[in-house]
Amino acid sequence: MSQSIGVIILAAGTGSRFRQVAGPDKDKLLADCTGRDGAVRSVIEQVLVNLPAALEKRVLVTSKDRPQAIRMAQAYGCDFVELDSPGLGDSIAAGVQACPDLDGWLIVLGDMPFILPSSIERVTAGIRENGISVPVLAGEYGHPVGFGRGFGPKLMALTGDRGAKVLFAGARVVEVALDDPGVVWDVDVPEALNFK
Repeated sequence: MSQSIGVIILAAGTGSRFRQVAGPDKDKLLADCTGRDGAVRSVIEQVLVNLPAALEKRVLVTSKDRPQAIRMAQAYGCDFVELDSPGLGDSIAAGVQACPDLDGWLIVLGDMPFILPSSIERVTAGIRENGISVPVLAGEYGHPVGFGRGFGPKLMALTGDRGAKVLFAGARVVEVALDDPGVVWDVDVPEALNFK
């Protein structure tokens, strides 16, 4: 039996650390980077390209001042939710509220362009109704993180800047061991646009 898993792409943050280095008008989601396939795309497009085709329900959570990111997401089959808050908890809640009747949700960060599609598939395969599936690289938790249906109400209740890490306490966590540095590589500063 296949599960219906929704992908929630979090792209509402302001990217302040990136802007401090690159300039106040530079949006890291639109910055060019060379993907692991060798193609140059924007950060957000690299994230969208890496999503496996089997994950059909896709929701981009972003701010209304990112029309280019919204158009890009729509081109890749995403619905979108505009959010006034850059808070991680608010973004997760809004994304899950947009597709609450699924078997689970995969939380993907919009600034992590180097995750292999096979890694995303393995984390998705680890999602259980009352469990959390998380990639692990050399003992470090990474992204994306999958949550089973039983976490729906708790995900929708998240607020502010706190993400879903609080839900790990006492939960059944499936650790998916991966040899993929992309699961811990986010683009916080311009130097991180170049994957090594």
